[in-house]
This record gives sequence, structure tokens and C-alpha cells, in this order.
Amino acid sequence: MLQLKNIKKDYVVAGLPIPALSGITLEFQKNEFVSILGASGSGKTTLLNIIGGLDRYTSGDLLVEGKSTKEFSNNDWDAYRNATIGFVFQTYNLISHLSVLDNVEMALRLSGVSSKERKERATKVLVEVGLADHIHKKPNQLSGGQMQRVAIARALVNNPKILLADEPSGALDSKTSIQILKLIKDISKDRLVIMVTHNTELAQNFSDRIVQLVDGRVVEDSRPVHIKKENLNQSKLLNKKTSMSYMTALKTSFKNLLTKKGRTLITAVAGSIGIIGIALVLSISSGMTNYVDDMQSDTLAGFPLTISSVVSTDAFADPAQRMGDLTSIDGSFTDEPIIYSYDEENNTTLHTNIVTDDFLDYLNQMDSELYNSISYTRAISLNIVAETSAGGYTKVVSSQSNNPFTSAGTVLNEIPNSPEFIQSQYDILDGVYPTAYNELVLIVDSQNQIDVSVLESLGISIEEDYTFSDFIGKTFKVIPNDLYYTSSGSTYIPETNYDMLYNSTEAITISIVGILRVSEDASTELLSSGIGYTTFLTDYMIDINLTSDIVVAQEASKTLNVLTGQPFNTQLTYDIVMRTIGGDSAPTGVQIYPVSFDSKDLIKDYLDAYNVGLDEVDSIIYTDLAETISSTISTLISTITIILAAFAGISLVVSSIMIGIITYVSVIERTKEIGIMRSLGARKKDISRIFNAETVLIGFTSGVLGVLIAMVLNIPLNMIINGLIGVTGFSTLTLTSSLSLIVLSTILTLVAGLIPSGIAARKDPVVALRTE
Repeated sequence: MLQLKNIKKDYVVAGLPIPALSGITLEFQKNEFVSILGASGSGKTTLLNIIGGLDRYTSGDLLVEGKSTKEFSNNDWDAYRNATIGFVFQTYNLISHLSVLDNVEMALRLSGVSSKERKERATKVLVEVGLADHIHKKPNQLSGGQMQRVAIARALVNNPKILLADEPSGALDSKTSIQILKLIKDISKDRLVIMVTHNTELAQNFSDRIVQLVDGRVVEDSRPVHIKKENLNQSKLLNKKTSMSYMTALKTSFKNLLTKKGRTLITAVAGSIGIIGIALVLSISSGMTNYVDDMQSDTLAGFPLTISSVVSTDAFADPAQRMGDLTSIDGSFTDEPIIYSYDEENNTTLHTNIVTDDFLDYLNQMDSELYNSISYTRAISLNIVAETSAGGYTKVVSSQSNNPFTSAGTVLNEIPNSPEFIQSQYDILDGVYPTAYNELVLIVDSQNQIDVSVLESLGISIEEDYTFSDFIGKTFKVIPNDLYYTSSGSTYIPETNYDMLYNSTEAITISIVGILRVSEDASTELLSSGIGYTTFLTDYMIDINLTSDIVVAQEASKTLNVLTGQPFNTQLTYDIVMRTIGGDSAPTGVQIYPVSFDSKDLIKDYLDAYNVGLDEVDSIIYTDLAETISSTISTLISTITIILAAFAGISLVVSSIMIGIITYVSVIERTKEIGIMRSLGARKKDISRIFNAETVLIGFTSGVLGVLIAMVLNIPLNMIINGLIGVTGFSTLTLTSSLSLIVLSTILTLVAGLIPSGIAARKDPVVALRTE
């Protein structure tokens, strides 16, 4: 069954080997009760620890069922202790915070036995040792003899081949000692029992064989045995590898944490401080993002996607690049008293959008539910003359800007051809909405104000205030090309006699029929203040001017500008002049007004799909000013959030380190428990797994507490914010953020506990068992 061949064990003290066993050679057979006697220091316990696999021999060999243990790995020794060896200690070595049943089940947990089978087997063996009524008690509720019976039950539950008892009666009275020895004697009927004791009388009364040790040597063996060599190689030691599952480790750790509820709770609360800080930052950031998104939806949703005739691809270059434009050639500011010439056109990357019929047809096929209106810009210059309040006449300069967001210098602007959409955003203060080519509308701001420069351009004298009737019915004259331009050889000269132009019967009368003001609940101000005219007027004037003398003359002269008599150049081309004088009705720009931010993204996807497969020169580039503004704000919020979260994260890291320290303290406190589990066959990774499971549980609890506390703190925080800015439910912690914080807390505490758990796993089981 068991052979020891010339076993020697040396301990190194101060660099010198101190012999504990000096060549022990013994053989043991099945079903015998062997007592090893000897004085203190004779090597009894060392011999027992080597047989039990807790300690390693220096030389010699230990054979179990004919198999040498020389080549055993750590996992092999763990499996050997779990399946082949059962330990009974003098001081019982029960885990105090576990019940009697849990103590006995521990060896089965390490074997990977199912919960149901563990309970059945542990209960059965406890009944066999006479503890049927005590299985749910804690060890400190039992007498010494009962605790020793628990230790015996734990040693037997895995049905080991060898039972090792180290002074099993040393801490018991004589009556209880006899009861325990009788129990061990019965156990020896179907397995090998080796007992270390100093009590000669008990050894002689109960043992089948007595081995006497003196100074690490066998000096007497009452009944030596010799195992036949031919039988040694026929048997093999087959030990199933121990394997504690993660779930078992979690349950074991959870029970340990429950024994220290106060400390566990305080640790979890301390660990949650960092989570609370980050959770509040994320809550406010989320609220700020939602608030800004809502604000952007209200203020920016009406901003159109603009397709201009010429687009600068440098418009949205990064700030560093734009700053480079302000510096000298090598990128640095110069101190030299020199002025350099600079051609902005040559230093700007421009793209010309060619709005073809195919593209216009493509736009018409777009889902109409995605946009409120599509407005087309024509480059025709309307020649409008107004009668001034003083009785004179002046020419009104209409705006041809493709940017609907600037009102500087604008007086007359074409309004989008979507009356329903415009009227949903604007209130008609007086009059009616223009529906014909000869009808205009006056657009005022939210305070019923209009810029004095607009009034001056319209020839209206500057007063403190006006009545609606001062504008309703006011007329202007649009001058056709044949009336406005006079031929002078090969060139055409604009007429400057505005009196004659205004009073000519060929002049087209247009008048203000209504006054518009942006609604209080409008998403944005779409129209610039001033005079707005309909697309009907643009179409009407193009129809008239298409056959005008100046247009016909320009069509006949492809190389010379009939307005100047000079050849065309890159800045002033034939196409530009033709569009200006009304000889080309093709749009030079498009404004698409989305229904919402979401629909804007769909429209952009639709426009991007048009460019697939096209050369760069034929592609359409659009401008989304709202996205640029939104992106800038979002980046700013994200940056602030990261900075604040980083500061809050410092406390989270500190909390994690503290949990690591507390875990190390727990390792020190439970050193003996580590030794007990190692004696039962626990692997190093099982020990590490148990303490890692503790940190995971604490980290998870800290994360949950932090999230819950942050949610509670959000209540008064939202009340304060609501009082300041009138927004309810501002600070909100999203489910994704909550789960992420719990996971973060768990991971950080796990990492913090890796070092203490590694220390626990590396503890020597023999040394750990001696720890008090």
C-alpha cells in the first residue's frame, strides 16, 4: 500500500541544512492501524506531513500503491491529498465561520462534486460519526470531542485510502480520547490509518503496530511488513485532479464575507465613493448632452443642408491648419518689416458643384417626408427701384448670398417655395402671405425690429417706430433687361435714371402684402429680416429676360463680357454672367430643410449615395452648418466629462488599492484556513480563486452601492437644477453607464486583489497550519 524508501528531510536554517528525518524506510499495508511514537522533535509530525503530501522529502522515495511520487507535480500532490489522504489534526483545524456540514463538504467542493451529492455524502458521514443533530451548528458550538468527530468526518468524506491522525486525542480528556480512538480503530478496518501520538498506553491499546522514532530514525517497529515486489508495479495510483469551480469559490467567499458583515459593508461603501463621483459626472454629462441635443433640435433642426455653386473644402479645416494661414510660409510668425502679396483663391481648395438635371431628378425622388422644403437658388440679379420718402428714387440691392444665416447687407431675399412650412414657423402679423409673383412680404425679428440699413436701402426715412400700414401696400418696380440695359456698341450699360425706370409702363410693379414674424415656438429663424419675394417672381423675370437683347447678345459672344467688353476670366465666366442677367435658369444652389435631426442624417446618406461611383469633379458636396456647431458642442461636453471623470476616478483607484490592502489583511487573518484547505487538496489556483472571488464580490457590491447612491443623490440634484434652469430630470444615469460602472468597479477591485491572492496561494501549507 505505502512504502517509504530511505526518506530524508533537511530544513535549511541560516543557510545550513538541519536533518529532521535521516533515512526512514517503512512499508505499510492496507487495513492496519499504525501508531508512530517518539519524543518531541523526533520527526513524527514531519514524517506524517511527508506521507500526507504537505511537505516534500529531500531525498529517497515515497511510493503509493507501487507508484513513485518523485515526479509528482504540484497538481498531482493536490489531487493526492484530496483523494488518497484524509487528515485528522490535534487542534481539529475546522474553519470557524462555516457550519459543521460546510466544513465536511469542503473536500468535496475541491473535488468538483455537485451540491446535491456533497450534501448527501457529508450528511451520511456525519451521521456515521454520531453528529446527526449538529450538522448546522458552528464549530464553536461543539465540545472538543464533537469537533474532533467533525474533523474525522471531513477526513473520511472523500473515502481516502489513508487516514493520517496527528495527536487526535492530544486536546481531549481521557474518556473522550478513548471514544475517538475506538472510532479511528473502526475506521482502520477498511483503510490504512497512521497516527502520531505521544500517548504510549493509547497506542498499545488500539494500534495494530507501533513504530518508534528517535532523532529522525526508526529504532523499533513492532510488526514490520514487506510488500512483495512482484505486486508493486501492478497497481497504479489514479487520483482525479481537484477542481474548484468559480461558482464554488464565489459561494465560499460569500459565506466568509457574511461572517464579517460590518467590515464588508464599510469596505464596500468606501469602495463606492469613486463610483459615486463618476456616476454623478456621467449623470450630469448625460443630462447636459440631452439638454443640448434638445436645444440643438429646437434651434438647429431648421438649418438647411446647403449645396452652393462653389464650396471651399478648407472651410472646416482644423484650427491648427487655419492658424497656419495666418503665419508665414514656414508656419511661424515673422518679425520682418515686410508685407507679402497673397492670393486667397490660389491658397483655397475650391469645389464647383454642378447641379445637373440628373441631380435635380435624383432630389425629386427623395422621400418627401424627410424634408419640409427644397429651395433652389438662381443667380439672376433683380433690378429693383424704390421711391424714397423724400420723393426721389433709389435702386434696391437684392441679396444673392447662398448662406441663409447671415443678414449683413441683405435687403431683398427669395423665400423658400414652401408656404406651409414657412407659415408653420412664422406668424402673419398683418396682411396675407404672398402667393403671386408681384407680392412681397416684410420680415421683422422677434421684437418687431428691422435694421435701419434695410430701411435706408428701401428709401424709407428713419423714424422711431412705424405702424403696419406704413409698409402694407408699399410698392417697388422691377426693371426688365430691355428697359434697364442700353446698348452702346458691343457693350450694354445699366440705366441710372431711376425716375424714368420707376415710372416706365414697362416696369413691373410689386408690393408688400403682409408682415411676418418668427413664431415663439419656431425651431429656428429661417428668413433674414427685410423684404422677401417668392420664387414666382424669379421665374417670371427669367421668362421675360431669356429673350432680352442683352441675353441674345451675350449668347452670340462666348468670349467677351457684354457688360464690360472685356474677355471672360476665371473669376467672371460666361456662365456667371448669363445667370446674372437671366439668360440661364439652371439653379446655382440648393437648400434642403430637414424635418428633424434624424431625417437630416437620412438626407445626407441619400446625397452621399448619389456620389458613389462619380469622379470628384462630378460629385456634389453639401454644407451642414448645424452638424459643425453640434459636433463642436458635443466635443466640448465630452472633454469636460472626461476631465471630471478622471478626477473622480482618482478616488476610485484609491478605493481599489484600499480594498487590495483589506484583502491582504484578510489573507493574514485566514492563513490557517489556507493551510486547512491545502491539506484537503486545494490547489494554489483554488486559494487564489477564493480570494479573487472575494474582491469580485466586494467590487460588485461597491459598484451597485455607488450606482444606487448616485441615483438617490440625483433626486435633490435635479430639484436644484430645475430651480435654476427650469429643466426637470436633468441629471440622469443611463442603464448602460450604470452597468459599465459596476463592471469597472468589479474589474478594478479584482486587479487590486491579485497581489494579495497570489500571496495567499504561495503560502506553505505546513507553515500555514501552524499559524494561530
